[in-house]
Amino acid sequence: MSEAREGRRNARRRSGSNIIEFSLMIPWYVFLFVGAYDYGFFSYSLIATQTAASVGASYCATSSSTVTDATTACGYALDQLRNLPNVGSGLTTCGTGSTVTASAPVAVTATSVSGTNSPDGLAATAVTVKYLTPQLVPIPGLLPGTLTITRTVKMRVRG
Repeated sequence: MSEAREGRRNARRRSGSNIIEFSLMIPWYVFLFVGAYDYGFFSYSLIATQTAASVGASYCATSSSTVTDATTACGYALDQLRNLPNVGSGLTTCGTGSTVTASAPVAVTATSVSGTNSPDGLAATAVTVKYLTPQLVPIPGLLPGTLTITRTVKMRVRG
C-alpha cells in the first residue's frame, strides 16, 4: 500500500514540473508563431509584387504607344495587390514616381528600354513596382517592422 501511495506522490510531482516547463516555453512558442506569420506575410507580398510587375509589363509591352503608360499599369498592379492589407479596394492610385508612403503604399514606373539594357536588344519596356508592407510585429534583428519590396520586369514590345 505504501508503494502505491509513493507512486501517486511521484506522479503529482512530475505533472507539476510539466506545467512549469510548459510555462517557461510559452514565450518561445509565441515568438515562433509570430515569426512564421510574418515570414508567410512577407513571402506572399514578394510573390504578389512580382506578379503585379509582370502583369504591368505585359500591358506595357502590347504596343509602342503603351510602353511608358505607368497610369494604366498601376491599375493592373493594384488589381494584383488587392488582397494585401494596406492596399484593399479603397486604393485607386499609385504613389508619384518611385516613392512609397503609408498613404500610397504602391508605386509603379514604366520606362522604355532599348539596346544593351533590353532582354534581346530590341525595343522593350521595364515596369517597376514598389510596395511598402504595413507594420506587423517587428522582431529585432530578424524582421523589421516594414519592408519596401521592389520588383522590375522587362519585356519586349510586341507591336
